[in-house]
Parts: sequence; structure tokens; C-alpha cells
Amino acid sequence: MKIAVITGASSGMGREFARQLDADERFDEIWVVARRLDRLEALREELRAPVRPLALDLTRTEDLERLKALFEAEKPTVSVLVNAAGFGLFRPFTGLDLERQLAMIDLNEKALVSVTYHALPFMTAGSRIYNMGSLSAFQPVPYINVYGASKAFVLSFSRALNVELVSRGIRVMAVCPFWVKTEFFDHAVSDDTVTYYSRYYEAPDVVRRALRDMKRGRDVSICGAAARLQVLGVKLLPHRFVMRTWCRQQKKPF
Repeated sequence: MKIAVITGASSGMGREFARQLDADERFDEIWVVARRLDRLEALREELRAPVRPLALDLTRTEDLERLKALFEAEKPTVSVLVNAAGFGLFRPFTGLDLERQLAMIDLNEKALVSVTYHALPFMTAGSRIYNMGSLSAFQPVPYINVYGASKAFVLSFSRALNVELVSRGIRVMAVCPFWVKTEFFDHAVSDDTVTYYSRYYEAPDVVRRALRDMKRGRDVSICGAAARLQVLGVKLLPHRFVMRTWCRQQKKPF
């Protein structure tokens, strides 16, 4: 049984990956994972492939074990894995509850690593893994510190794993977009910590670019010329200068 597994599929980037992957190729099933079962079940009306909704909280060890057990029981061929589950919190480090920040690390990093580890025994040559990163992965970002650091982990993990899996013919790519108009901001923004957003992109454009970049053999996908130019800039400029520029844009002390 050839399947795609998509976490964070109830909204935003995960939901858009489900739509475009379903339109791009045939699957025997698409397993969609998120906490909101009603949102997952609604995908049955949108996709061609049969949808298996899995209402799981990937910050919970027992739910990660449930997914692992399902892989072992079904023994599918995981053709595509999309790790899109994640969230951000835009506040100073000391201005956020520690438990919420640890939950962000658990979902953005621990869950992504765990799901990948559990899925890999069922992947074969030609299988692909898309990991949702962020443009914030390329430099330290004051005031969204833990979120940015979690995405830096995703970028590093994805690129290194892509090399490790060459011999198995499995591809791994980090998808690192600029600001994207999704429900992400409903959870991330609760005050005026971040007020300057230079530009937004649309989820369909980001996913379309990611699918194309995977076919071109890239290990990182960045949608938009302006975003790629910024990544080049932060590679060439001292990070202290980059952080100062960010703080000036957000009207924050440096």
C-alpha cells in the first residue's frame, strides 16, 4: 500500500501539501495527522485518494507510540512524509511561560524527529520527506528566539539526513518560507512584539515551489526571489548586524 503521511494537516501548510500531493500523484491512502479530527475528516471531500484521519497530539509520547504501532501493523510503503506540524510564539524569551516554549520545542523538533524515525523503516528508494522549516532558520532572531532556533534545528537535521539517506535513494528537504498567510499567525501573535512583516507569501505558492525543488534534487526550498536574496545576505553579513537590523525593524532595543 503506497501512502503519504502528512502531519499538521488540519490547516495551513500541511493541508496545502495534502491537496497538491493528491493532485500531483496517486496514493492508495493519505494519512493526515493533527489534533482536530473534524478538520481532518473534511479532507475526504477534497482529495481523490482515500483519507485516513489520525487525531493525534504529537507532543504526547503515547500518541507518537500510537503512530509507530500503526506503521508496524499496516506495514505501508511510505512514499511521501510531510512534517508540517508545528507552531510559533512571538514574544521575548522571559515573557513566555516555560511550558509553552518547551511544548513548541516538542512539536517543532521532537515530534518531527520521532515521526521521521518511525516512518523510515517503511520508506524505499524514491521516497521523499518534506520538513517544514522557516526563513528564520538561517540566523538568530531575537524576540522569536526559541521558534527560530527550533527551525534552525529542522534545517540542519534535514540537510544532514538527506546525505545519510543517499545510499537508500530517499530524499529529504527543508521547506523554509518567508511569512506565509495561514492560521499560524492566530497562535503566534498575541501582542506587538513583532509588528514589521516585509512581505507575505501564499501557501499554494510555497508548496508548489517545494514540490518542484524536490524534483530538481534540492535539499532546501525557498519560495520567492526576495526570500532567497535575504538568505544570501544573512550568509554573507555578520549575524550581529543581521540581528541589529531585525531589532530596528521591530523597534526593539539591541
